Amino acid sequence: MAKERIHGYLPDEKPPVGKLLLYALQQVIVMFPATITVALITGFHVSTTIFASGLATLCFVLITGRRIPLYYGSSFAYLSAVIGLMSSETVTNALSADEIAQLNGFLNGEAGFFAMPTAAIRYAQVGIVMSGLVSIAAGLLVKFVGIKAVEKILPPTITGPVAMIIGLTLAGNALADAAPNANATGVFASNWVWVISLVTLLSTILYSRYLKGFLGQLPLLLGAATGCLAAAILFWIGGADYNMFRVISADAIESLWSAGPFAIPKFSLPDFSNSKIALASIAAIMPIAIATIPESTAHMYQLDIYVNDVAEKKGAKKYNLIERLHMNLIGDGIGDMITGFIGGPAGTNYGENISTMAITKVFSVPVLMVAAVIAMIISCFTPLIQAIYAIPLAVIGGLEIYLFGAIAAQGVAIMIDKNADMFSSKNIAVIASIVIIGIGGQYVYGGNIPFFGLNIPCIAGAAIFGIFLNAILSIGEKKKAE
Repeated sequence: MAKERIHGYLPDEKPPVGKLLLYALQQVIVMFPATITVALITGFHVSTTIFASGLATLCFVLITGRRIPLYYGSSFAYLSAVIGLMSSETVTNALSADEIAQLNGFLNGEAGFFAMPTAAIRYAQVGIVMSGLVSIAAGLLVKFVGIKAVEKILPPTITGPVAMIIGLTLAGNALADAAPNANATGVFASNWVWVISLVTLLSTILYSRYLKGFLGQLPLLLGAATGCLAAAILFWIGGADYNMFRVISADAIESLWSAGPFAIPKFSLPDFSNSKIALASIAAIMPIAIATIPESTAHMYQLDIYVNDVAEKKGAKKYNLIERLHMNLIGDGIGDMITGFIGGPAGTNYGENISTMAITKVFSVPVLMVAAVIAMIISCFTPLIQAIYAIPLAVIGGLEIYLFGAIAAQGVAIMIDKNADMFSSKNIAVIASIVIIGIGGQYVYGGNIPFFGLNIPCIAGAAIFGIFLNAILSIGEKKKAE
């Protein structure tokens, strides 16, 4: 038997139970902030959103033959579409007076309103369910035309920069959590926020760099624990005025969960009864699925590179996960349909979890399956949700700086691994356009670029323009080579 030359787990390898649980918990902590944030912004029930992410991940893993280690979570790409639909007259005209009051209270950020009325959520679910068909159709198309044809449309000079801007457009979110908030009061506006976030960031990096063996595969979990310990010491020394731990208000708990420690998520079915609203929901939400396809494709290229690297170092045969790109897209689509049918937001596979796997070398599918089960269990127990939510934002921000930066670095790795010619004027033009449109769209327009009356997600817009530009600049290239 070949001697293992690297600590890590490939997709079909299962760690011992104790290690498996810790690896899975690490994955849950990484996915939790984004998932719960999407729920809070859109007004979907938090417990349902968390449960849906776990259920969709389990289904994704099974549908893809337990070969692709990806975690499905709620996507930020759909935020503006969902909020826009909810504020439209098409929806409000179909709601009761009490439901309109709740909807307006949520949209206006009034105290005591933490969720949309269930009737409004059910209308949005129609578009979410139908958006899954877009990804499924894309997956079937990829299967039909083959990966070689896909690579002509999406060469590394497109997938690499797309992966880069996925990470870089999240930089603002990371710094917003890691830095003092000028609009806050007390400790949240002080430099102590920097202290906790930097302790978290530096300890995570040091753990990742210097810890060996099993502990070296838990840098994010250990980094989060170190940050929480630092925050606890600050709280102990300074008292209540220096408390950074978060608490979900009683009103929010009552609105978002059932009262009591055990709460079944608030499931709801999509409402297709009103054809006008159903069509409006489909028109608003379904096209956004197109934005997640280049992102999901870039994720697969990232995953493929790192899994193959671990396989080579362990003396195993390459996995070539990119050949299963079609199954990834189909799995994403089915995930959207599952979450849409039970009352969760639309989603995609998470780059944060890929970065965690790249840092820890743990690509085990069983780990992600257990993480999904843990998420589903957490969704049913209010104290567990509160415990995860209590992690200080400064700690989350410290982890995000590392994770989001790692996503961007993986984009560079794609181009290096695929030997992209960085001296080609065509490639420079494509890369430059994607990066600037993507990053500029995030920081100038908040993520949605206005274009002839449309609000185009910046990552999707950058990817689409990159595909178009690459196609135009490739005209005549073959003849020139001959």
